[in-house]
Amino acid sequence: MAGETEYLRLDGDTITVVVAVVPGEYADLVYLGPKLDAHEQLHALHRSGLYGAHESQPDSPPVGGLLPEPKHGDAGPVAVAVRDGAQRVPTDFRPMRHEADGRKLAIALEDAATGLQAQIEWSIEAGDAVRAQMALANDGDVPIAVDRLAALALPVPRRFDEAITYAGRWAAEMQEHRAAIGPRGFVSRSRRGKPGFDGGNWLMLCDGNDDAVIGAHLCWSGDYDTVLESDADGRAMLVIGPALEGGEIVLTPGERFETQAAVFAYAEDRTALGQLFHRHLREEVLPGRAGWGPRKVHLNSWEALAFDMDEAKLIALADDAADLGVERFVLDDGWFAGRRNDRTSLGDWEVSRDVLPNGLDPLIDYVEARGMDFGLWVEPEMVSPDSDLYRAHPDWCLHEEGRERRTQRHQLVLDLTRAAVSDYLFERIDALLGAHRIAYLKWDHNRDLFPAANADGPAGYAQTLGLYRLLDRLRAAHPAVEIESCASGGGRVDLGILSRCNRIWASDSNDAIERLRIVRSWAQFLPLEVIGNHVGPSPNPITGRRLSMDFRAKVAMFGHMGVEADPGSMTDGERKALRAHIALYKSWRDVLHGGVLVRLDHPDQGVSALLSLAGNRGLALAAQTRVAATYDVAPVRMAGLDPDARYRVTLPEPWPRKAMRYLANHESWREGHVLSGRALVERGIALPLAHPETAWLVALERTDG
Repeated sequence: MAGETEYLRLDGDTITVVVAVVPGEYADLVYLGPKLDAHEQLHALHRSGLYGAHESQPDSPPVGGLLPEPKHGDAGPVAVAVRDGAQRVPTDFRPMRHEADGRKLAIALEDAATGLQAQIEWSIEAGDAVRAQMALANDGDVPIAVDRLAALALPVPRRFDEAITYAGRWAAEMQEHRAAIGPRGFVSRSRRGKPGFDGGNWLMLCDGNDDAVIGAHLCWSGDYDTVLESDADGRAMLVIGPALEGGEIVLTPGERFETQAAVFAYAEDRTALGQLFHRHLREEVLPGRAGWGPRKVHLNSWEALAFDMDEAKLIALADDAADLGVERFVLDDGWFAGRRNDRTSLGDWEVSRDVLPNGLDPLIDYVEARGMDFGLWVEPEMVSPDSDLYRAHPDWCLHEEGRERRTQRHQLVLDLTRAAVSDYLFERIDALLGAHRIAYLKWDHNRDLFPAANADGPAGYAQTLGLYRLLDRLRAAHPAVEIESCASGGGRVDLGILSRCNRIWASDSNDAIERLRIVRSWAQFLPLEVIGNHVGPSPNPITGRRLSMDFRAKVAMFGHMGVEADPGSMTDGERKALRAHIALYKSWRDVLHGGVLVRLDHPDQGVSALLSLAGNRGLALAAQTRVAATYDVAPVRMAGLDPDARYRVTLPEPWPRKAMRYLANHESWREGHVLSGRALVERGIALPLAHPETAWLVALERTDG
């Protein structure tokens, strides 16, 4: 029999969360939104939001609440599904105990028939991000297989009627899609052993006018399972958690399984939501973020040399990099023994004497003498069938006994659930880092997990935990080494991996027009300092597009800037332009990487614009990707400024060569126009953006303190 309803209230700096707990019945979300007055009557808030019964529903209408199950006529998404052998076990979890302290709540639920105990925990963290997690314990008498356990089941507040989700492919990640939340809903599940290029573990819920938005994410580097669905009554439910294969998680009596966390946040608009996520990452997720120095300009050897490298070519490339102002020289694939193409030698992490007859140290010495530090590419999770490691240990890869071992990119996946494999990888990478002055690892992952299995059965979930253990072990041994997470670009981008890494590689495409969209999408959730964003070659090796150095370099400034091209093949003019933009990046990176990011909207759909503000300074990028409908494009309007403050507005040079012909008042733009924040927000500034592949930087400096 139900007890008296009790209310759990959590308050952040800007939000309030209220949960109603009916003992012995259910726990449900009452309120998620802007912060409420401390004296709000929670029982009135709850009761005023309830609907009466109607035709064509159970006599006691089901409440999915925070742990929706297929019971009592509830036909919506489910958060928990278990089996006893091949037989599905029906569950009926009822809340038994709960506690809350204003920032954190915990609700314990029990299924009396099976002895299963569930635990729901929500806590408000930095950035007003709500961290959600579930656990399941088996206090019964028989083993129970867990087919599904969500990290988060969120009853969606009624005002949110649209969803923004993401899809993509290699070199075209994070394509944004917007649709109404309906009865067929949104379902996304990865089956690659990582989140993949789809971005389905990131999503937003919006009201029709974007006056409010909820962002949600599963902090997990393996497969995910996301369902967003509305029923005939108009109730929508978001369920997000790790994707589990049958038999992967089996709880024997006394065992407990806890999901990785999900996070969600409420904000008044998309800019505010992004700022909340950025603060959350900076204060709660990124390892040692407060101690990071300036984000160094990279040059990666891949596009310049690929596998055609030797010591002389690398030294020449280092000279060219230093001349541009590069601060970190990264030696990409091809440096280790036997690796003259992508078909061999992964797993044999010994320096190639054919490429570097004197070893790594002379190259590192030379790089450091030119004022740069040194980074190295590795792909530890993979093994080539044509390698000494595979020949010695063919059983060390993920595989199904007696079945063909098919490759992707001519490689297989090492089984990180095996202690011997993890120990080997730690010893090899630890030896490299211990023997050489390596400041940075580019940690790549170029293959899907198929089959995600070993001799014990499905292993995808355990494989990701094995990756985390290996990374944690290496970070503990070498805390000063920065690590980039790359998975053929943006195939593994999540807060689980970012709690162990210092940046992500947003995409293998360095086409600057594509990067405008990709970086803007990632920056909805991630701060610019963790988004690797490099100047690529022209023509671009993936799209074939030719873009000016001015455009490529300006776009690359908004992120963690680097160069993924051969300076030796550039013209003198291109090197001069790139050198100037690298210098600009260095002078503005404290603003770009320590400020708040503002999304700037523009009526021309070809214009992409962002503004970063820190202290009294701000830097905006406004870029046109197509031919405008009119010669005089609408002014670029700022946002996020103090309307009563005064700002000196300049256009940092170099300017785009063609577009500068159409810029009025060159000298006054160099001296700066002093305008109010209100004028900059309401009217904006006129920039020549009629032609495609045109980009401008806009510098703001507050002049009234």
